[in-house]
Amino acid sequence: MNKFIDPKLFSLPPSTKLKQVGSNQFDIIIQRKSRIIMKDGKGVVAKVDKIKHHVPKAKISLRTSAPVCSKTKVFLKERGISVLEY
Repeated sequence: MNKFIDPKLFSLPPSTKLKQVGSNQFDIIIQRKSRIIMKDGKGVVAKVDKIKHHVPKAKISLRTSAPVCSKTKVFLKERGISVLEY
C-alpha cells in the first residue's frame, strides 16, 4: 500500500505526515534533527487515539529520523506504539 493519507480524514493537524503501510497499519512520520522528547511522545499518543477512534483495530508506528529519548521509547511501547528509526 505505502501511500500518504490526508491527516484531516482522522481530525489530525494538516502538518502531520501519515502513511498507510497496510490495510490497518499506519506510520506517523516525524522528520527532524532534534530529539523526540516526552512532550512529543504525548502528542503522538493523542494522534494515535484519534486514528484509533476512526479505525479501532489500527496498528500504528512512529517512524522518525531523529533520536528518541529512552523514557519516551518506553512510554510509547507501553501504549502499543512501536518506534522505527531510519
